[in-house]
Amino acid sequence: MAQLTAETVLTALRGVNDPELNKSLVELEMIQDVEVDDDGKVSFCVVLTTPACPMKSRIEADCRAAVEALPGVKSVEVKLDAVVRGAPAEQDDPIPGVKQLVLVMSGKGGVGKSTFSASLALALTGSGAKVGLFDADLQGPSQPALMGSKEPAMATPEGRIIPATVHGIKLLSMGQFLERDGQAVIWRGPMLSTLLRQFLTDVAWDDLDYLIADLPPGTGDTALTIVQTVKATGAVIVTTPQEIALLDVKKAVDMCDAVKLPVLGVVENMSYFECPDCNARHELFGSGGGQAVADIAKAPLLGKVALDPQIRLEGDSGSPALITEPDSPRSKSLNAIAGALAARISTEGLGRTAGGPLPPSDAPPACSR
Repeated sequence: MAQLTAETVLTALRGVNDPELNKSLVELEMIQDVEVDDDGKVSFCVVLTTPACPMKSRIEADCRAAVEALPGVKSVEVKLDAVVRGAPAEQDDPIPGVKQLVLVMSGKGGVGKSTFSASLALALTGSGAKVGLFDADLQGPSQPALMGSKEPAMATPEGRIIPATVHGIKLLSMGQFLERDGQAVIWRGPMLSTLLRQFLTDVAWDDLDYLIADLPPGTGDTALTIVQTVKATGAVIVTTPQEIALLDVKKAVDMCDAVKLPVLGVVENMSYFECPDCNARHELFGSGGGQAVADIAKAPLLGKVALDPQIRLEGDSGSPALITEPDSPRSKSLNAIAGALAARISTEGLGRTAGGPLPPSDAPPACSR
């Protein structure tokens, strides 16, 4: 009988593939710290490319089965770890510790983009990732209320902004600087652009796996300023099912194309309503809108989120379902969407490489009077 060694364990694990990459975990250097003792106890660590990996249970089970089949093995301990990978930071990168910057966009308001942004940050944090949430809607900040945070942002002795921490997430919002809740931000565009650049370049985010930026509706200056100031990984586009939404959401897809910003995926919000009395599913706003947007963007439909009256109550009270009801169907669907997004970023090796100067416009210069 062949002796049980670390090398025989690695040989067995060479036959276990990453389900999405279809490559050996050993070849991908995802197997580390293999140990074998004289009593037949085997332990090793599987280092995933994201803690939100939706296939982690299958990977663990496949590894365990491969090693347990070896002669002389009495017990197997599989440890799971994760290291989110990103492109190396450039010398002038204002947020060098942020591995992945995801912009959440929509072509119109009222589609639940901010609520989804908060949920995405919470889901990624729940998986074990280090996450930040940037409320880039400077004139209509809502994230402090949605997250139930009244903690103000602070500043370092050097004048850098320190985000607040809520539910394990680093949060920065214009709402943290207003004197009272609901105070209007009545500033002209150049002032807002200057503040946005300060929020992007003078914030001590430190080391984050993911920074989620909740953009204002539309395709105005905010989105353009962000992709020109800090390179992004890509965008998630939030839409609703009805066909009329395509007219507005397509503008967001076109903007992404113009600045070479990858569309990481599409989320269909308010997709359906499940009647609590009869358990029937009603598609109140039609169907197919999310897939249509995904087809236009040539990106995956990451998932669908149900229309639920509880969302309003949670938003008003600052009690997200992922915190108060982590095992609810809606929380599970949001976790699945976060996992699908993280898997796409990691399996395709995406990083913060998108953005930069805008292409020249074919439009004639505006006439002045």
